[in-house]
Amino acid sequence: MRYLLLGSLLLLITGCGSVYKNLQPASGDINYIQKFRPDFRDALYKAEIDVTSHHLSGLLLIKTLPDSSVRMVFSNEMGFKFFDFEFKPGGNFKVYSIVKQMDKQPVIKTLKKDFELIMFPERDSKTAYMLKDSASLYYIFPKQKGTFCYITDLAGNGITTLEIASPHKAIVEALMKNYKNGVPDAIGITHKNFKFTIGLKRIER
Repeated sequence: MRYLLLGSLLLLITGCGSVYKNLQPASGDINYIQKFRPDFRDALYKAEIDVTSHHLSGLLLIKTLPDSSVRMVFSNEMGFKFFDFEFKPGGNFKVYSIVKQMDKQPVIKTLKKDFELIMFPERDSKTAYMLKDSASLYYIFPKQKGTFCYITDLAGNGITTLEIASPHKAIVEALMKNYKNGVPDAIGITHKNFKFTIGLKRIER
């Protein structure tokens, strides 16, 4: 069974065709979103990843190391590694290994950004800002290319959606459901412009 769940500041707020153009400015603490940052100290997930014509299933281990780096290893049930990544504090990233089918820079860069989205790394709060509509708050963190956006209900009680967006549309959408002890039980990541999906279901140990 698959568990698939699934610019500038001015341009992003007011630019023609901007994905956030109809939202209103909101006030609040931009760092409040860190409340929903998953506690990936040692989490194991049943994983399904579809990249174009390739389907991979197995186990994804996410483990925080003593130096605060996060190691992410995706392997099948027999222990064969599909990839082994390390996310270091400050944004550095290391590929220890990756299978030939996925050893392409666009695939690696996409996986890196997808996993960064759900790990809530520290971001530059000086360029970040908040918007709102009648139902939601949007915590927006501009990057060199596109933005990372974290969406909560208007009261800030729960996170609803995570997005990576271009100036004109959301290109990646993620959901994280049923937090238990700070860790989401289910995670789904879907790309809007091509077939690239990640579905994770936590395994209790």
